[in-house]
Amino acid sequence: MMHRGLYAAASAMITQESMHDVVANNLANAATSGFRKRIPVNKSFPEVLMDRIEKVSEDGEIKLVGPPFQLGLKGKFTIGDISLADVISETWMSTEMGAIQVTDNPLDVAIVGEGYFAVQDGAGNTYYTRSGHFQKNDEGQLVTEDGMLVLGDGGPIEVGDASRFSITENGNVMADGALVDMLQVVEFENPTYLRQVGRTSLSVTPHSGEPVPIEEPRLEPGALEMSNVNVVEEMVRMVEAHRAYESASKVLMTHDEITGKLITSYGRTS
Repeated sequence: MMHRGLYAAASAMITQESMHDVVANNLANAATSGFRKRIPVNKSFPEVLMDRIEKVSEDGEIKLVGPPFQLGLKGKFTIGDISLADVISETWMSTEMGAIQVTDNPLDVAIVGEGYFAVQDGAGNTYYTRSGHFQKNDEGQLVTEDGMLVLGDGGPIEVGDASRFSITENGNVMADGALVDMLQVVEFENPTYLRQVGRTSLSVTPHSGEPVPIEEPRLEPGALEMSNVNVVEEMVRMVEAHRAYESASKVLMTHDEITGKLITSYGRTS
């Protein structure tokens, strides 16, 4: 147990470093449309019992026993419990909606309430996003700003050589006045557990549940949902993480110095 302080301090440093990384990622995407901040979750290691071991004499009697300790097996006495350290066990996504910003871009669209657009990468993998900042690529397909194909009820949405576009409040995609497809908008039972795989792209996890199509999505055409990151709150969290890291670092160095002195003192021969 002599290194318990070292373990706790080192664990605290690792936790605060991870906290710093999460906050930095949130701040880096504060101006990214459709981005939803990640919130780290701390979890302690399972608590373990601390034992006091007393010296057993030749006659089998245990010496130096006094209250409040109770006799235990083979000279051991339970004196309490302790949690060795905290770790960041996971991060979860905040589902708080960001502010809606009007852009008047005919291919911009924001989801009002819950829901996610379905998109597809070049390898055929399906992801989900809140960002409705769409555009047309050289092949006449509707894509995200990251180049992923936007999915409709019939697969990737094709707009061809059309010059006029619009997206209606219920998700219909119009090209030169003609209906070409309907945006695929889905929801999840536990969206907080969706895994971030890009700036705004999310993938399904066992805890998030499978996507369920929304029959009548609520959309706001010509607008974008902005990030739900509060810059002031994130800066405060970053400062707190930095100070906690420094404190844990000082504790680690102090324990290291004490351990060095103990080794030197007990290692001397008279």
